[in-house]
Amino acid sequence: MPRIIAIDWGSKRIGLAVTDPNQIIATALSTVENHRIIEYLKGYMANENVETIVVGKPKDGSDSSVGIEQFLKQLKTNFPNIKIETENEDFTSKIAFDTILQSGIGKMKRREKGLVDKVAAVLILQSYLEKQK
Repeated sequence: MPRIIAIDWGSKRIGLAVTDPNQIIATALSTVENHRIIEYLKGYMANENVETIVVGKPKDGSDSSVGIEQFLKQLKTNFPNIKIETENEDFTSKIAFDTILQSGIGKMKRREKGLVDKVAAVLILQSYLEKQK
């Protein structure tokens, strides 16, 4: 089975998560600078079979919605054969931060700027997978 990638979009960094080939488990993949995401995804998809990209999108119409809409157009242009979907991302960054704090990860590791982005992408992907069942 092909994989599903989830994206926690940000104006500076983008968190990525991916399923296993059986689309059961969501795992943090990477954090990529915003301006390098298309290049990164093309490289990843050259080696892995991906059928869907799920992009976290806030329901509240926040300031980031404009950037996400432009990003969705960019994805559709660059990956016309890949299904592009959105998933509600409200509060995922807050939940990700709280999860990291509760996990017992050391203070130095918590300072890693992309950690919250990756965990938020996992939460987006898990939510999407649960809805598919």
